[in-house]
Parts: sequence; structure tokens; C-alpha cells
Amino acid sequence: MHAATPLISTISGGLVLAFLLGILANRLRISPLVGYLVAGVLVGPFTPGFVADTSLAPELAELGVILLMFGVGLHFSLKDLMAVKSIAIPGAIAQIAVATLLGMALSAMLGWSLASGLVFGLCLSTASTVVLLRALEERQLIDSQRGQIAIGWLIVEDLAMVLTLVLLPAFGDMIGAEHANTGKLLRDLAWTIGKVIAFITLMIVVGRRLVPWVLAKSASTGSRELFTLAVLAMALGIAFGAVKLFDVSFALGAFFAGVVLNESELSQRAAHDTLPLRDAFAVLFFVSVGMLFDPMILINDPIAVLITLAIIVFGKSAAAFILVRLFGHSKRTALTISASLAQIGEFAFILAGLGIALGLLSEEGRSLVLAGAILSIMINPLIFAMLERYLAKNETIEEQIVEEAIEEEKQIPVDLCNHALLVGYGRVGSLIGAKLHQVGIPVVVVENSRSRVDALREQGIKAVLGNATKPEIMEIARLDCARWLLLTIPNGYEAGEIVAAAREKRSDLEIIARAHYDDEVSYITEHGANEVVMGEREIANSMITLLNLDKEPATPRECPI
Repeated sequence: MHAATPLISTISGGLVLAFLLGILANRLRISPLVGYLVAGVLVGPFTPGFVADTSLAPELAELGVILLMFGVGLHFSLKDLMAVKSIAIPGAIAQIAVATLLGMALSAMLGWSLASGLVFGLCLSTASTVVLLRALEERQLIDSQRGQIAIGWLIVEDLAMVLTLVLLPAFGDMIGAEHANTGKLLRDLAWTIGKVIAFITLMIVVGRRLVPWVLAKSASTGSRELFTLAVLAMALGIAFGAVKLFDVSFALGAFFAGVVLNESELSQRAAHDTLPLRDAFAVLFFVSVGMLFDPMILINDPIAVLITLAIIVFGKSAAAFILVRLFGHSKRTALTISASLAQIGEFAFILAGLGIALGLLSEEGRSLVLAGAILSIMINPLIFAMLERYLAKNETIEEQIVEEAIEEEKQIPVDLCNHALLVGYGRVGSLIGAKLHQVGIPVVVVENSRSRVDALREQGIKAVLGNATKPEIMEIARLDCARWLLLTIPNGYEAGEIVAAAREKRSDLEIIARAHYDDEVSYITEHGANEVVMGEREIANSMITLLNLDKEPATPRECPI
């Protein structure tokens, strides 16, 4: 009964080895992602010892992509998406074209056919969703303009790959036929674009009303399990429906599920509750990629591997850098986006597999794609580390502030002092802000949601777009002359970092923060907060107060039977 357990052995073997090698990588001061990839190589079919189920691992990894993209969608409004369309659409298309042409040039050198070169080049053109998002999350760039451009760019790449996956079989038929059927190709293209538009329209028109309503109903039951189940059911259900009904990718379906839920007050809770699952399955994604890699390609064809890697890391990055600069963005933004895109991932594997099935790509071609993916994912954290060192060395603090100001819509310090500096404008922050406005206390809000900042500015409230952990953002919000600092963000440990930085600059500042747990209260207090409010404790105190125990103390008495 217990002999055949491929699912359990794959998950347990992959996670245990990924944990051990991730710890080792962290000790060596390199990204844990490298440890996860090496773990995949070790449990894969090309190395001796334990071999995980190679058919199950990609499906488990796909779950990670779905949950990760859903979480990104929860922090990415439609307004944010439309704000970067002017650079994301032409930039992504041009960069795909450049990478494809470079791949075709390499294939011509290797003596492959034109069709093989086209498929190979397309495989090298699209970045990995998981790698890009993990890199941005680690550096708190998801909500920055740089992060939003990179994510918008990635979405356009995903859409382009969806069209490619649909059109490739028709292209393969044309190659094999004596007479090319251009009409069929055009009909397939129109049909695919129509389905993508239909899906996005359905999510915007129906989903943005239905999804928040379902989540609110689940929350009203008071059951945490039902709420979490509702979040997972919607993320996975919409992603699966997007694939089955509209032929778009799991990642794109999950992303738009998160986007339509973004407008709900429960979006932060949904993101928090799914975080452990997202992290676990994201690790399995990297393990599954490592399982596909045959290290012998490095010995058998090292020159081709190096050229493939150069196209991914330098060719794509150079194209992205030039395009972003042409659109008038700063060098810092261009370098960040270039580093984000200097790798390939899940769509490359899917496209290479389809190319082999259609007879358009050889096994050698797929091996080069996998080698390029593995190596580019491994060195991507190193590229970001080099970028951070370069920026730290070549930019003064003043230049960094100027760069951030350019990226964040040329923000300048607010012309206000003796104000309440309110960090976070969710459910708690908005209630505090409304009360302060009512009694006439000036407020400056720091928020990392562009849509919320725009809404506040339309109401005449001074708002700064950015992350409060960044000193330059707090300078723009005039921390130096604020009367109070009020932290309403749900992450207590992030609040502690903000408190520590603020206390270092202002020993006289009154700081009040929010927390969920006792350990968060201790952490924030130790870092310098004057008061820390824990929601559950305050609810209990309020309920005790309402009992009027001081006026009417309760005394036990005999209960008649």
C-alpha cells in the first residue's frame, strides 16, 4: 500500500534537499535559488542516487507559479498595469524580436534549419516569472515604478508566448505542407487574440465584482479555513478555467484573478494567508527546473552553451537597456529591468517541448535551452548583486534620491511640518486618516499602492508613493519635522525596521505602531516605538470596558434548578 508514493517522495525529497542546499548557499553568501537548482540536479534522472518523479515535479512547480502570480496580482491594480503599457508593450515586443534573431543567428552557425532557429530563438526571448518576481520581492521593488514596468513587460511576454504556443502547430503544418496555408495561420491568430481579449474583458467586467463578493462572503463566515480555501479555490480555479476555456497561460489567469481582487479590502489578508504555500511551491519550481538539466551538455558542447548564455544574459539585457533609455527612463531603471530579464524559464521549457513534438527542434536544441535556463537562473542573483554594488559605488546619496524621484513621478518633499506621518492607508490607516482630517490635524500618507496614492491626491491629501523603509521616501514625507509617526502596515517586522530608522533620526518623535502578535509588539517596542497597539488585545479591552465592571461588579449567585 505504501510502496508507490511518487507524489510524497517528490515533494519531501525535493524540499528536504532544497532546504539543506539553500542553507549551504546562504552560508556561502550566495542566493538560496542556486541551492534549489542544484538540489533539482541531484534528484534528477541524470545524476546517481535518489530520482524524483520527473512527471510530477513540473505540475507542482506550476502550482507555485499560479500562487505567485496571484499574489502579484493582489498588489498590482489595473490602473498600474495601464500606466506602464506605453513602454511594456513596444519594449517587450522589440526585445523578443532581438533575442529571437540572435538565437536564429546561433542556429545558422550550428547548421540548423530556419524553423529550428525560429523556435530556438523564441525560447531564449522570454524571462521566468518566478525568477523575476523573486528578485523584485527580495529587493522590495514590486511596487516601485521599476518593478511595475518589469512586471508589465513580463505580462506582454507571456501573452506573446501564449500566441506562439497556439500558432506553432499551424506553422509546423505549413513547413511540412507543399503549399503554405496562410489563411489558416491568420484565422488561428485572430481566434487566439480574440480569446485572450474575451478572458481579460470577462475578468474586468464580471470578475472584479464577483471575485471580491465571494471572498467577502467567505470572510463573513468567521472561519479562517474557509477564507483561505476561498482564496486558493479562486486562484487555482480561475487559472485552470483560463487555460481550458480561453487557452491562456496558468500564470496569466492567476495574475488577473489577483488583479480583480486588488480592489477588495481583503486583498492584504488574502496575500498573507497564501504566502507559505506560494513560497513552498516556488521552491519546487526551481527544483523541477534543475531535474531537467543534463550536466553532460557542458562537456559535450561548451562553446554553444556559452554563446546561448551570452544571448540570454547580454543580448536580451542590452536590448532592454537601450529600449528603456529610449523611452526616457533613468539609467537605474534601465539597469534594473535589464537584470530582471537576463534569464529564461518556464515558457522556454514548454516551447522547446512543443518544438520537439512538432519536429521543429532537435534534442540538441532543447539541451541548449535547458543549459541556458539553468545557468542564467543561477547567475541572475549575482547580476543583481553586481548591479547593487555598482549603484552604491557610482551614485551619491543625492543622486539616488534624484533617481528615485524621477522614477516616482518626480516627487518633491511635501511643504508641511508638524503633521501626522501615516504609513499605510488600508482599512486601519484610512480610518485614522479620516479622523485626523475631521479634527483638523494635517496628514501626510506614505503608500506603496499607486492607485491609493492617486485617489488620496485627488481628495487633496498629501501622499508620497514609495516604501517607507527607504530613507529617501521618508525624507520626501518630511520625517524631519513630523509631530507623529503612525504605522498601520500589517507586517510588524517591517514596521520595526521603519521605527528603528525613524528613531535614529528623531529621538523626540512620537511613534505609534500596529501589531498582530506578542512577538511583534516586543520587536517594535525594542526598536523604539512609544506605543504598540495589538488589535486582538484592544478588542478584548474594549469588550471588558463595555461590561461596566467597575460600576456593576458581578457577584456569583446560586442558579435555581
